[in-house]
Amino acid sequence: MAYNLKEVVAEKPSRFTAGHRMCAGCGAPPVARMVLRALKPEDHAVVSVATGCMEVSTFIYPYTAWTDSFIHTAFECAAANAGGAEATYKALKRKGKIPEDQTTKFIAFGGDGGTYDIGLQSLSGAMERGHDMVYVCYDNGAYMNTGIQRSSATPKFADTTTSPAGKVIPGKMQSRKDLTNIIANHHIPYVAQTIAVNNFKDLYEKSEKAIYTEGPAFLNVLAPCPRGWGYNTEDLMKINKLAVETCYWPLFEVIDGKYTVNYKPKNKLPIEEFLKPQKRFKHMFKPGNEWMIEEFQKEVDRRWEELLHLEEITNKVEE
Repeated sequence: MAYNLKEVVAEKPSRFTAGHRMCAGCGAPPVARMVLRALKPEDHAVVSVATGCMEVSTFIYPYTAWTDSFIHTAFECAAANAGGAEATYKALKRKGKIPEDQTTKFIAFGGDGGTYDIGLQSLSGAMERGHDMVYVCYDNGAYMNTGIQRSSATPKFADTTTSPAGKVIPGKMQSRKDLTNIIANHHIPYVAQTIAVNNFKDLYEKSEKAIYTEGPAFLNVLAPCPRGWGYNTEDLMKINKLAVETCYWPLFEVIDGKYTVNYKPKNKLPIEEFLKPQKRFKHMFKPGNEWMIEEFQKEVDRRWEELLHLEEITNKVEE
């Protein structure tokens, strides 16, 4: 059904308020704001947030940017806390201590450090146990809050404080972990990959599906960091667009095991278009380093073709 996203969003209050201390040009605040806007106005939320940029910048006691119930937890515990709160809620409802007509949704947020790495065990356990909750990873590709250290979400060859680009070792030498597909292989009802800005409709609709799908759901959202990536703050939308148009960050969803690629560029851009505006990749454009761009392109192409193949074979199974 066709609808005007601006009108839908305007009708709902922002549950993630202005006045937080996130950096200008950061992708994380639009993620939190749009995910929570996907909630029905009458529904309550319990939000569990792992230590990281979002937590330290949005809940500086006694001030908070969150209008729903908020739990700050350690790096590794966001999914476990949300799952525990959801289980407690169900138990209290069974005992008649919470009104039957009250609806509460459980949403966890974590950066890639607290999701791909430190919180992966907690996340995997919560997904496997089947809690009715949503986990949202705002993926900025490094441990930005503690000094831009590499994570398993950091792209290959990226320059970080713990994988500095030098003459001998040109940045991070390992490929980025494919977390979205790892979680999809938990065989949960809903998994999706989307972006912070540039396509708010995609983010909003996937957030709504995730929140109102019964059982565990996972959203992996690209949330660029101007400080760690080295782009101009006003270029947030441009960076997101290039990530999608080069197929570095495809938009897709997995519903009950069926893959759907939501956007296929008519003219797929070369990966250097995405890399060039970012200072973390500037060494790749020095004379003699063309092989790094070529290798990066090959990996992006391979992952894109694998995704298209997954869409093809899972749709055949569905038929």
